[in-house]
This record gives sequence, structure tokens and C-alpha cells, in this order.
Amino acid sequence: MVVSYRPAREADLVAAMDVIHHAVNNLASRHGFDGMTSPPGTEFDGFSLADDPEGAWVAEDAGKVVGMAVAWTCGTFWYLADLFVLPEYQGKRVGQELIERALDHASRRGASNRALITFAYNQTAVGMYVKHGLYPREPFYRVAAASAALGIAEQSDIACIAFEGTGQELDKLTAIDEACLGFSREKHHRFLQGATGMRGFALEHDGKTVGYGYLSSDGHIGPLAVMSASAMGPAFSAMLALAREQATPAISAFLAGSNEQALSIAIRSGMRIVRPMVLLSATAFGDWTRYAPNHAGFL
Repeated sequence: MVVSYRPAREADLVAAMDVIHHAVNNLASRHGFDGMTSPPGTEFDGFSLADDPEGAWVAEDAGKVVGMAVAWTCGTFWYLADLFVLPEYQGKRVGQELIERALDHASRRGASNRALITFAYNQTAVGMYVKHGLYPREPFYRVAAASAALGIAEQSDIACIAFEGTGQELDKLTAIDEACLGFSREKHHRFLQGATGMRGFALEHDGKTVGYGYLSSDGHIGPLAVMSASAMGPAFSAMLALAREQATPAISAFLAGSNEQALSIAIRSGMRIVRPMVLLSATAFGDWTRYAPNHAGFL
């Protein structure tokens, strides 16, 4: 076995998604969790690669992709979207080599903070990240329910107004993100508004925009963000109602442990925790009572 490392190319993405599929399912089976039914799509990693080609690496053995890492930046905020290694190559320093290259990218971008979300039950990965100065800050939980079994625990007076797609909403969305996360995500909103099967909504109360939410064609809610923590419960309820109207087989979301309003509504509505995860970062950031990510890689 001779593993080499190089910058990723677009042609690597399908093989890289297969690495994620095998790595996640191997880890899940060892810890009693459900795995992935198929490899993830390449759309977001492809966007991140095109946006910053220096933020993606692959490990390969005899021309076969056996590991990958993809990172993105927003201003001086750096985020590790993916780092996965095929099970048979784990414990052989492949992950260490990839994280070192990824963190070098963070340094070259002048990152003031570095962060990621990983599986809470992956002790090896958490230990590796702590070794590199990324510390556990916040638990996250993927929650899900069959649409037919979902009973929304609280009604909402928030209206979900579909984005017009003109880009005029970007200033408001950027202001909400800066308030919740501390940085702008304008490019990611542009990505979401052009992504296949994704719909975005302004959340309005008494004629005022109090937040935004996205809903995918497979029933997943997020990202969801509000200007005031008191609006999170009604906003999440409104998005649940919208998701149920869509009549997908299942509805899911990704919620922080400190997001008590949304997490309580989720559980009382019949959703269950299907995957525990954890946010790690160099320094604490974000108000997670006001922000629910899309998924671990997107944040």
C-alpha cells in the first residue's frame, strides 16, 4: 500500500462520495445506527471545489480514491465540510495526512476560526480534531419522522413566503446569518437557490421578515435561521407544516442541543433522534438557538 495525496478534481467527486458512503455505513453499523441508503450527491462538494480548488484533497492508492477532504471558507471563517477514509485504510495515517493538508489551507486563507461537525460516537475522529485544536462546543441531532406519523405539537402564525429568485432577498439573508453565525453566507444562499429540489422561504410575522428557511424535495428542513430566539419555535412549526403539505415519505431536520424550542417541538411532534453529532471549533461561535444547519457539511 502506497497512498499519495493531491488536490481534488471534479472527476474525483463520484469516487469521493463512494468513500463517504462506505465510511459512514461502516461507522454506523459498529455503533448501532442506520447507515446511508446511497452515496450523497456531488452538488455541494462540486460547488465548494469550484469556488476554492485549493480546499479539496484526495488520498489515492494505485489510482483509487481511498480518502477525501473538502473545506470551504466564508471570509475568515473556515469549515471542514468532509473528511472521510475508506474503512480498510483507517488507522494508517491517511486521515492525519488529510487533516494536516486541510488545516494548511485554513492557515493560507488567514482563518480566524476553524470548525466542523462530526459524528459524536466517532471517538477516533473527535480525538484527532481535538489534537489539532478543534474542541467540542455543541451537540447536534438529526431528527426524523414518517410524514404520516407527524403530529405538529404547536401551531404557528408565521407565514412562509417563497423566494422570488431575483436575488433581492440576499441582503436580508446575509443580515440574518451575520446575526446568528457572525459571518455572511451569500454565496451559499446563491447555491441553495439554484440547487435541485430546494425551495427557500422568507419567514414573516405581522408583515416583517423574522427569518428564513429552506425545504428540500425529500422533506428535509434547513438551514433555518431567525433573528430572535423567541421566533425559533413558531418558525420550526411553520416549516414542519410546510414539509407535511409536501407529502414526502419522511421529514427531517438538524437541530442543536441548545435549540430547546425546536428540539422540544420535534420530539413532541413524533420525530426521533436518528443521529447524534457534535460541532467542534477552534473558538466558540454562533447562536444555535437561532440557527438550524442544513447538514454537517453545509452547516
